[in-house]
Amino acid sequence: MSVAEVNEISVRYENTEVFKNITFKIERGDFIALSGPNGSGKSTLVKSILGLTKISSGNIKILGHPLEKFDQWHKIGYVPQRLNLSPFFPASVYEVVKMGLQPVKKLSIGEKIKRISNALNLLGIENIKEKNIAELSGGQFQKVIISRAIVSEPEFLILDEPTTALDPETREKFFEIISYLNQEKKTTVVLVTHDTGNAGKYAKKLMYFDRKIVFYGTFEDFCKSDKMSNYFGYGSQHIICHRH
Repeated sequence: MSVAEVNEISVRYENTEVFKNITFKIERGDFIALSGPNGSGKSTLVKSILGLTKISSGNIKILGHPLEKFDQWHKIGYVPQRLNLSPFFPASVYEVVKMGLQPVKKLSIGEKIKRISNALNLLGIENIKEKNIAELSGGQFQKVIISRAIVSEPEFLILDEPTTALDPETREKFFEIISYLNQEKKTTVVLVTHDTGNAGKYAKKLMYFDRKIVFYGTFEDFCKSDKMSNYFGYGSQHIICHRH
């Protein structure tokens, strides 16, 4: 069963067409790097899949269910591109991560504590769990938001530019964590990123999106594609392929 089936969807904002008639499938176990220029509609595309942006035509299925009838949101983890919590929001790191368990029903207190601890440890923030989020650096805050997204142990994880606030060492660690979730936990991942060089070391597939699907397939096929060489230029293609 596909994790997501997107069929002929279009999105318009007032009189502006963002994209039109987009069709693709996300298979269980995929790790897809979704890339493209600024303003190409990448964030709108993932928000459409999540039902956060209304589509003007077409249809979407999530885990075999029509999006409008889907009610198993605990199986989906999402890290938005921007999430601004008020600095006066009186919550600790632990409490924010715990929020990710709200959609999950019938978990014992012991299981909740275990999952929160696992998520904190995976991102290396167990030592700051009592800190108020207002005291965190941008990189620490981003780790908290990622922990909140994975604490429910989702089947499908969507991350929209999650590494922008991370330093190079932490960014590398992040990719290793997401790769671990994909390979060991069998989590299906869609990662919106400009960092195709790093993503290409871990992701299985690339979708290059610029108001339409320019390419969707394995990195290996992308790197061998004469069509993509012509589209991007040989040098840019190899940078995306991490052959530089």
